[in-house]
Amino acid sequence: MSVPLIGVTTYLEPVARWGVWELPAALLPAAYPRLVQRSGGLAALLSPDAPDRAATAVARLDGLVIAGGADVEPARYGAEPGPRTGPPNRERDAWELALLDAALGSGTPVLGICRGMQLMNVAFGGTLVQHLDGHAGPDGKAGVLGEHPVTPVPGTRYASIVPEETAVPTYHHQAVDRLAPDLVASAHAADGTVEAVELPGARWALGVQWHPEMGDDLRVMQALVTEAARG
Repeated sequence: MSVPLIGVTTYLEPVARWGVWELPAALLPAAYPRLVQRSGGLAALLSPDAPDRAATAVARLDGLVIAGGADVEPARYGAEPGPRTGPPNRERDAWELALLDAALGSGTPVLGICRGMQLMNVAFGGTLVQHLDGHAGPDGKAGVLGEHPVTPVPGTRYASIVPEETAVPTYHHQAVDRLAPDLVASAHAADGTVEAVELPGARWALGVQWHPEMGDDLRVMQALVTEAARG
């Protein structure tokens, strides 16, 4: 079995600092590619590009991960931005939506993480809660992950990967509001928040609201890598 190439989307930041440099940067926390590597794949970072090049990029991949990051622009789901919604990153939104469309069109396995799951819901006509308390760090501390249990929905793809209730690392302030008609919720938090979604009929399309790259449970990423390796 060959080692599959897994593309992971990146942030696009106007300013980043390293060494003596302070420049615009396409960047990604190292935990994402390391999770791919720990799960048996090769990681390739995908910086935002022209949407019409997405199919070309996906054609060279065996699997796709849409990473976490900035809030999806509310205009994408017909809403005005709330007072606690972050500034839009339209270039990243457009690029990742095009990547998702290309991956689903070509049967390339895709995993959405946090923002990536929210983007999947928006792509299929769902909406988002623009601010949600209690799903970030302890006492809402910035930059500190929280943890809470997630319960799988029996009979779903996610439940076949992780059949038991599991504590997951979490840091987000937005979530699924109206679930897209084509998606199925496959896990929930104790407060009812949708924690995983999947697309029935697709070869392999799963989104999780938490951050598996920040934990030790490799099963979700291993499932993506295993499917990607099938070619």
